[in-house]
Amino acid sequence: MKVAIVHELLTMKGGAEKVAKIFADMFPAAPIFTLLYDEKKLGDWFPKKRVCTSALQRTAQSLRSYNHHLYLKHFPAAVEAWDFSPFDLVISSSSAFAHGIITNGKPKHLCYVHSPARYLWDRTHDVIERAGHGLLGPLKRWHLERTFHPLRVWDAESADRPDTLIAASKEVQRRIELYWRRKSDIIYPPVDDFWFAPSSPVGAMEHPHYALVVSTLVPYKRIDLAITACEKAGIYLKIVGEGPSMASLKKLAGKNVEFYGYRANDELRDLYRSAQVTIVPGEEDFNLVALESMACGSPVLAYRAGGPLETIIEGKTGAFFDEPTADSLANALAKFKRKDFDASTCHTQAEKFSRVRFESQIQSAIQNVMCSES
Repeated sequence: MKVAIVHELLTMKGGAEKVAKIFADMFPAAPIFTLLYDEKKLGDWFPKKRVCTSALQRTAQSLRSYNHHLYLKHFPAAVEAWDFSPFDLVISSSSAFAHGIITNGKPKHLCYVHSPARYLWDRTHDVIERAGHGLLGPLKRWHLERTFHPLRVWDAESADRPDTLIAASKEVQRRIELYWRRKSDIIYPPVDDFWFAPSSPVGAMEHPHYALVVSTLVPYKRIDLAITACEKAGIYLKIVGEGPSMASLKKLAGKNVEFYGYRANDELRDLYRSAQVTIVPGEEDFNLVALESMACGSPVLAYRAGGPLETIIEGKTGAFFDEPTADSLANALAKFKRKDFDASTCHTQAEKFSRVRFESQIQSAIQNVMCSES
C-alpha cells in the first residue's frame, strides 16, 4: 500500500508535530507533504529527503521567514495543488489546512484533526482584537478581516473531502460537528514511551522549588497568565519552549522567571520530574504536556477547559483553576501541594494513553477506511 502523509507546517515542534512524527514512523517509506519546512528546527524529526514542500517554500526561503501569517491566503490553493493520485492512502494531520487536500476518493483520505483552525472560528475575535493594537493595528485588523472570511468559507466547504475524520479529543469532536457538521471518531494522541523510562538522579538545582511551563510561545497558550500568577504567588517559574511571543513574554517576566528555550528530551524529563507542578495555563485541544508530566510522576495544574479535562484526574494527578485569569491561577497555586499527589498514580494514568494503543487504533481506522465504499 502506497501511503502519503500531510502536515500543514513543519516549522515548529509541538504536540501536533509529535503525532505527525508517529505517522511518519509507522510508514517509513511515506513521503511527507507540508506547506512550509524549516529544516533547522524539524530536520531531526522529518529528514529533508522525505519532505515534499509546496510552492510557497521558495518564497519563505527567499524572505527568510516561516511566519505562516504571511502566506495564509495562499494556503488553500497550495494544498489543493498537490497530486496524490499515485497513492492508495493519504493520512493528513490537520490543524488548519491539511484536511482540504483533493483526492476524490482515490486515494482514500484519513484525516486526523487536532482542531478546526481556531483563529478562523472560536478565536477569530480575539486574534483580530490583538492585531488591532499599535500604530499599524487598524491596517492589520482590516487585513485579517478580509483574509479570514474567505478562508472560513473554504475551511467549511473542504471539510467534506476526507473519507474519515479522527478527532484528537471530545472537545475537538465537538468543534468538528459544530463548524463542519460532520461526525468523527476519537483517538487520543499518545504520550511517548520515553517519558516513562527511568533516568539518573537530578543534581542540586539553584531553584529546587519551581513550577514548569512547556509550550510553544504563542498568545493563545496564555503563558502570560503563568508568569503573572507565579509572580503573585511568589513561585519560581521555568519556561521551556520557543515561539513568536518570546520577546513580549520576557518583557513581562520578572527575576523569578527563567526561559530555557528548546530542550532535548533528557533535559526536559529531568525538569518535569523535579518540578513542583506543571502548569497548563491556556485552553487546550488536548495537550500532550500534561501527559508527559504525569508520565514523569509530576502533577499538573490546568485551566478547567478542553483536553486536560479528559486526561487529568482531579485531586489524584492534578488540579484545575476555574477562570482564565492570573488571580484564579495564583489562588490555585497557593493551595497546590506536590506532596498531595502520588507519582505512581500520575504514572499509571499516563499509561492509559500509550503509543501502542494509539498505533493499534490508527491501524483499525485505516482498515475501516480502506474497506469502505467511495
